[in-house]
Amino acid sequence: MRESFGSWARSGSPWVWLNAGAVAISVVMVIGLLVLIAARGLGHFWPASIMEAEVRSGDTTYHLVGEKVEVVSVPVEQVQSAGIELQSDKETVERYLIKTGNRDVYGSDFRWVLEPFVQEITYPENLIAVERREWGNFYGYLLALKEKGETVAVQAAGENSIWPEFEQRIERALNIHEEIYQIEKHDIGRINYTIERLRLKQRRLELDGKDSLSAIAEIDAERAVLNAEYEVLQKQLADLYVEANRDSFVAKAMNGSEIEVSLSKVVRAYQPNRMGVMEKMGFYGAKLWEFLSDEPREANTEGGIFPAIFGTVMMVILMSILVTPFGVIAAVYLREYAKQGFVTRMIRIAVNNLAGVPSIVYGVFGLGFFVYFLGGHVDEMFFPEALPAPTFGTPGLMWASLTLALLTVPVVIVATEEGLARIPRSVREGSLALGATKAETLWRVVLPMASPAMMTGVILAVARAAGEVAPLMLVGVVKLAPSLPLDGNYPFIHLDQKFMHLGFHIYDVGFQSPNVEAARPLVYATALLLVIVIALLNLSAIAIRNHLREKYKSLEM
Repeated sequence: MRESFGSWARSGSPWVWLNAGAVAISVVMVIGLLVLIAARGLGHFWPASIMEAEVRSGDTTYHLVGEKVEVVSVPVEQVQSAGIELQSDKETVERYLIKTGNRDVYGSDFRWVLEPFVQEITYPENLIAVERREWGNFYGYLLALKEKGETVAVQAAGENSIWPEFEQRIERALNIHEEIYQIEKHDIGRINYTIERLRLKQRRLELDGKDSLSAIAEIDAERAVLNAEYEVLQKQLADLYVEANRDSFVAKAMNGSEIEVSLSKVVRAYQPNRMGVMEKMGFYGAKLWEFLSDEPREANTEGGIFPAIFGTVMMVILMSILVTPFGVIAAVYLREYAKQGFVTRMIRIAVNNLAGVPSIVYGVFGLGFFVYFLGGHVDEMFFPEALPAPTFGTPGLMWASLTLALLTVPVVIVATEEGLARIPRSVREGSLALGATKAETLWRVVLPMASPAMMTGVILAVARAAGEVAPLMLVGVVKLAPSLPLDGNYPFIHLDQKFMHLGFHIYDVGFQSPNVEAARPLVYATALLLVIVIALLNLSAIAIRNHLREKYKSLEM
């Protein structure tokens, strides 16, 4: 038996099982982490029921209305040591985190409550939840509807008679808000952008000494047309704002006070205690789509994260476009043209060491070289009319993409070199024997066969660059970007603009948010989305690599 065990150990089987076990544990841990993130993040969008209860703590009794967000078990000794009188035979007691909303009324929209103090919990169907553009959610009872300050509908106690009209008026207010958004964001934004370009054009003519009367008159004529169009849009905006603020509603909060809220500040209203399963699923889909397609609001703790998704994907695509040719050219030179000796070996060692340099160092280099040095000289040469305001001499999308390209170029070089080294020498010699030059052999035979290895390098580069945050904080990422770096204004792709990024968004919401409890589920949801975006980018690159591998498989045989 000892001999059989020794032969089994010498065969290498224990190491096979050990490696297989390590891989299995790693896979289970990764899947478990993703499931945890998904459960914590995606559960936030489900319309939870609203509870109503009496809370009695000593001689104090108050009314409580809100959503039960979290349940935590705490030791009774810890509660008693905090000066709270609690008689219990159990070692632990449950503590509820209740989202009470109404931050403009109570000062905060979350509070912790001990389970023994909560009594008479009910779930009335008439309780409403109202998502607002400011001050978070409102929870309470709908009392009346107003139009231009006059009451037009009153809800009787225990009934739901004015809810249909309430929904209609909210829909009207949302349509007006969309019109206002279209005018402010796109129409007036386009006019302001064009007027600024005319100002820079006039300044450029002055610097070049070409500011003739006819040229200035032409610019003034264009500016006059734009100003007239701006005045018309401003008149439309004034009328729309009057219409948007026409309606309001009156609701009763849990402390008994009556609150009047303009419908122009309402995103949606719903009655979760009255909703069925299908209605909740429809609501869940709408909230999830809002998270993916809308802009953030309330210090990034509400709304969506579409600008961050767009900025992340666009930066990674630009980085891939920049890093691929540089990495491939460097690898081709080192493998095909450079004389293999001491200098080449030192270059390879330096490239491998660059892959281990902390990313923040690349960020500092990008800020100093790309932004201040290179960007400052670009402004002096090509944008003197905008000075002293910087154009490219400030952090932006271009410099962030270049910095990450510099960070990931060692990965592409190493992967491409390995691919070139695997191509048999006989393939090169056969091409040369048929009369092809070295350049033609490289371009038509060697590089196509090495393209799967190049794509492997790009995949690794994308996987690292998409999750980087530290260097981006120095070279282009901001908390909230007012506009996307891609729009309908010439030159359409604005490489000088700052942008939002999913990784930085996670950091900002998780550690810089003034409302930690409200931000926590969004951190999980955004983290899950970042993993999905990186996976989709990698899968796209893998699909291209597999296609190239199949296409050139016959050349390897």
